[in-house]
Amino acid sequence: MNNNFRKILTVISMITILEIFLIKIGNAQTILPQNADDIHIGVTSCAGSTCHGATTPWAGSTVLQNEYMTWEQYDPHSKAYSVLLNSTSKKMAENLGIGKAHEAKICLDCHADNVPQNKRGRVFQISDGVGCEACHGGGQRWLGIHVSGVGTHEDNVKAGLYPTEDPVKRAELCISCHFGDETKFVTHRIMGAGHPRMSFELDTFTAIQPAHYEIDSDYRKRKIVANGIQTWAIGQAIALERRLEALLDPKRNRDGIFPELVLYDCQACHHSLMEQKWQPRPGTGLGPGVVRFDDSNLLMLQIIVSNIDPKKGALLVQQTKALHKSTTENEAQYYAAAKVLKKTSSELVALFSRHKFGKKDVSRLLNGLIDRAKKAEFSDYVGAEQAIMGISAVLSTADRMGMKAAAKSAQKAVDKAFLALSKYDNWDYAGFKTAVGMIKPIQ
Repeated sequence: MNNNFRKILTVISMITILEIFLIKIGNAQTILPQNADDIHIGVTSCAGSTCHGATTPWAGSTVLQNEYMTWEQYDPHSKAYSVLLNSTSKKMAENLGIGKAHEAKICLDCHADNVPQNKRGRVFQISDGVGCEACHGGGQRWLGIHVSGVGTHEDNVKAGLYPTEDPVKRAELCISCHFGDETKFVTHRIMGAGHPRMSFELDTFTAIQPAHYEIDSDYRKRKIVANGIQTWAIGQAIALERRLEALLDPKRNRDGIFPELVLYDCQACHHSLMEQKWQPRPGTGLGPGVVRFDDSNLLMLQIIVSNIDPKKGALLVQQTKALHKSTTENEAQYYAAAKVLKKTSSELVALFSRHKFGKKDVSRLLNGLIDRAKKAEFSDYVGAEQAIMGISAVLSTADRMGMKAAAKSAQKAVDKAFLALSKYDNWDYAGFKTAVGMIKPIQ
């Protein structure tokens, strides 16, 4: 073996080791604020008038400094605990036999910053709901660095500040409550007891969150800034990954002799038995009367992936049909198909994180969403809901990229599509399809 060939083999080996290392890093389990070791000091530690508790933004400051007031007055997260005291929550708790809702772990894990007693500081209040540290991490180590200003944002993150600006980390955090994870999970029984239907899309929910930050030049120097399409894509991939994790988890995928039905499309069962509403959906290959896996995230991912890599997009379509088909065959094939899709969803997070979404992606994705709507692929409510939120994410990105005319011309149609979806139990599919058809493709 000559020296040149040895050098080539050495380089290949080093690349392989690096790839394995990066894969391991990419698949490393994120430790969420609720599960980390740091003590949560309490919301009031951030609420000083010279910190984040000013009544109005400070002129000349690198941050708004009224973040606490925005959270307290406008953010539903600040009311998450108090919701547990209303009559609906009391009835739900009674239905489930769990005692008082505002004392039950199953409720507090998502409706409050429910860290263990030994991780609660002197002024910590569980009644503050989903407060600062529920998202930004316990302040025990990072608060001093943060207040003194001696460290960088990177130093704060190393000291336990959770990097919510990173769309991957944000998705993992938000979805842990807005869908669930291995420690907390909204089951079909909880929904049966009266809990609202779970619905989530990362970019839309980020946009409607009362903003307590401003993406200016200073922010861009310190933090990651992802555009709306990238946030949408990453959110879809991680949402699918979490759903498939639940499907493959023996502790969560069954309820007695039944599968855990929260993983499936509600309206496959919850529909009128007197009206003839069923119609075939091309992407499932299923006939009437079959409980369908909720593939709304998959529908979005097929469009996104096909835009970046058509071959991989076609493969994802095949894998989706294989999962649906396996539900009518046997459990072993179903779980095998789910494992294949879970591997794919993990790969997609990395793909979307490194892809630079630009103007060409805007036009292709918008046109892809419009085209799918014409082909009856969004005839299920959950698919239509994700589609219009996806269209909104794409148009919002188009606006920020200078394609303002296209975004503005589509606004009325988008509003009509959302209106068609406003009544879950009696949504207007024809109205939704007509509204999406009014949106002009971007050339």
